[in-house]
Amino acid sequence: MNRIQVAQIMEEQGLVPLFFHPDIQVCKDVLRACYEGGSRILEFTNRGNFAHEIFSELSKFALKELPGMALGVGSVVDAGTAALYMQNAASFIVTPAFRRDIALACNRRKILWSPGCGSLTEICAAEELGCEIVKLFPGSVYGPGFVKSVKAPQPWTKIMPTGGVAPTEENLSSWFDAGVTCVGMGSKLLSKELIANRDYQAISEKCESTLQLIKSVRTS
Repeated sequence: MNRIQVAQIMEEQGLVPLFFHPDIQVCKDVLRACYEGGSRILEFTNRGNFAHEIFSELSKFALKELPGMALGVGSVVDAGTAALYMQNAASFIVTPAFRRDIALACNRRKILWSPGCGSLTEICAAEELGCEIVKLFPGSVYGPGFVKSVKAPQPWTKIMPTGGVAPTEENLSSWFDAGVTCVGMGSKLLSKELIANRDYQAISEKCESTLQLIKSVRTS
């Protein structure tokens, strides 16, 4: 997928699940569970040695078994790592910090990149380099008030907070009322307990209910 297609999925769905596990079969099962719950996007977090090898197998699985799934990679800190994942068909790249080298590598391939930004200056710099959706990280530190303040002078800016986002009506309403485009959600959506118990049906149901909740708070 090109970056515009991925940005459209992010905006339409409003949710980007985040996930990592060292066992490829668990990764496949979780990805399928999210897909069956209605999610058409997932961020695989780049953690530890050989994570790219796990992603390579997961990417092939998604391309073969889950049509329309945008599978990307997060926690990318340099252009070399971004290029490695793009060679393994990553649909998008998410970074914890703003990095010009990653922007150039992704733009060259028309791949969406979402950099972690913590100031209006960083957000503007990212947008000047073609960023469609900036990542607000850590969201728990900045909060919805920061988003609202940024959107006042820059209503065109699209923001995805990660960290400090929970699948509750109160939390999601506060973020979407402030003007976020979508939210990134990890362990509060895909909990360690559900994964440890291999309760993939519950994961599907959690994804589905969260997507419905986001749809509801957007229209309220």
